[in-house]
This record gives sequence, C-alpha cells and structure tokens, in this order.
Amino acid sequence: MIDFTADIKSKHSVANILLGDNISSYIDELYKNHSIKIKNYTLPDSETRVAYIVNDTITIATLSDGTIFSIGCNVHYQGLYRGVLSTGMSFGQIKKLTKRQRIFNGSIILDDDFGFSYVLPAPYDEIADSIEDIPLDLILSEIYISDFSSWLSSPS
Repeated sequence: MIDFTADIKSKHSVANILLGDNISSYIDELYKNHSIKIKNYTLPDSETRVAYIVNDTITIATLSDGTIFSIGCNVHYQGLYRGVLSTGMSFGQIKKLTKRQRIFNGSIILDDDFGFSYVLPAPYDEIADSIEDIPLDLILSEIYISDFSSWLSSPS
C-alpha cells in the first residue's frame, strides 16, 4: 500500500514503492486512490521515460517498459531517511546530521550513499561547485532515490 509516511530507503523505496518494480504493479492503486499526472519525456539519445506525479508529492520515473528507476518526493512527503532526514530541511541541519556531503550533477550525496540524493534548487544546481558554495539556510525540498553510482565514474 502506498504510504506517504513510509521510510525513505536508499536504492530501495519511497512510499512503499520499490525501485526495479514495474509501474503496472501499482497502477490500480494509484488511479483508485490518488491524483496522477503523467509526463512523457525523451532523452538526448531518443530514449523515452515516463514520470508519474502522485498527489503532487512523489514522482515515479520509469523506463519505457514501465520499470521504476527513480522515485522522488517533495515537502509534502512525511517519511524519513535514516530516521532523521527529510525534505524541507536546511542544508545546515543536514550537514550537522551527516559526516560527508558532496555535490554531483546538481544534487547532494550524503556519506557516499549513491542511492539517495537531495536535489539542489536553482540557481545552486548550476553554480555550486563545492559544498562551501551552499548557504547553510538553504532549504532542500526534494529527495530522489535511484542508483546514482555511475556518477562516481563520470568524466570530470
């Protein structure tokens, strides 16, 4: 059952929706109990993706075959990551609760967990080159889970 208070689990789940599952496993419940917006998009390599926005709270991103590869949540989501981190926290709060913060592709990776990220809001997603560029009072409103490990081998 989809639950907007469920724990956020790195590389695993948000709202009890599992990475790697097919969206078809959830579609009946989604349409029966929630407001759904669907956005189709095409990547530069012509691959297609679909984003299911549920109650303006979570975003489920799928491959063209329906496989869920990423799940995001915003400030309307009530679940926690590691029992203490959530959307809507300031960067200063997050910094106090974690050992290491790194910027990759407009996102913040915490404690080298490449299955969880905070999305940097504009303009910091474009201009922040180091953690010191991020103001401590900046509110981080979006979290995504996926497998971001490929970012480690990205050419600099």
